[in-house]
Amino acid sequence: MVGLGKMGLSHFAMVNAHPRVEAVGCDGAGFMVDVLSRNISVPIHRDYQTMIAKERLDAVVIATPSRLHAPMVTAALEQGLHVFCEKPFCLDWQDSERLTKVATDKGLVAQVGYHYRYVGAFQEMKRIVDSGALGRITHVLAEAYGPVVLRPKRGTWRTQKSEGGGCLYDYAAHPINLLNWFFGTPSRVSGSVLTPIYSEGIDDQVTATLGWDNGPTAQLSVNWSDESHRKMTTRITMIGTNGRLFADRQECQLFLRASDLALPGYQAGWNLRYTTDLTQDVWFYLRGEEYSAQLADFITAVAERRGAAAENDFASAAQTDRTMAMVIANAETGAPVGAPPLVAKPANGPRKRGWFARGA
Repeated sequence: MVGLGKMGLSHFAMVNAHPRVEAVGCDGAGFMVDVLSRNISVPIHRDYQTMIAKERLDAVVIATPSRLHAPMVTAALEQGLHVFCEKPFCLDWQDSERLTKVATDKGLVAQVGYHYRYVGAFQEMKRIVDSGALGRITHVLAEAYGPVVLRPKRGTWRTQKSEGGGCLYDYAAHPINLLNWFFGTPSRVSGSVLTPIYSEGIDDQVTATLGWDNGPTAQLSVNWSDESHRKMTTRITMIGTNGRLFADRQECQLFLRASDLALPGYQAGWNLRYTTDLTQDVWFYLRGEEYSAQLADFITAVAERRGAAAENDFASAAQTDRTMAMVIANAETGAPVGAPPLVAKPANGPRKRGWFARGA
């Protein structure tokens, strides 16, 4: 377990309790290493390179600041280790594409922590979309709100553009990842606005319009400076020719104009399914079943040598990184942006930006 901050400690507690895991920890903060070393029997390292060289590891879970993801994932893959990396995958989408190829070529399990794909209501939304029962989906609203930055203050790594990527990479990544899950990489992005509210030099609010050829248009609305929400709230609303579909952490609501044989158990009119009824028990509960469920899939894939994650592999996370790069390019240029080509740069190659815009 690499990185023992807020998210890392949660992951550490879950993997350390898993019956198929023997855990080792690593964190760059001497205080955290000292405290944990005095209170638990698990070995805790301070240097990442030393840990992966010294310990006989099968896999690593990386929950460090986003800037460190690409070099740490690279080092782990070079050692032949399976990798679970917290989101966002990489701040540069070309790093994401490169690491996806490396993991695939080596046959390693590679997963990214987009936990909403393990929420029962969103899984049910995915099943309904795939069934076609909603008809032709014409419009989508993807939202996320929460009380992260509520006043001007000294920035953390999350609120620094070079370290965490701001609201886009920390909050908007979640609804964008769900849109990628449902529809793939958008064909175009327009109308993007990255708005600072309390932060300096980074966005606290993200709005954009995403479009898919022969598919829907989606409005993205995200704000992590919204204290009307006690904690992060993510929700997706879809309108189709045969009805309306909504999902959040708690429930999935479906209105059908007419019942569809492809979706048994649902009738014309309103239908409601609760996440609690759509979720299986996990071995260890912390923050929500979805966090344990995603790690369980990763651990099982590694232990059974599947060679692939059940969900949220590097390729799907790279889609999200590419989509966020499109939002940034559109916000910077004002010109509609098309999907960049799937060409991965060398490990230390130059970044390309201007050719995202149509006509560039």
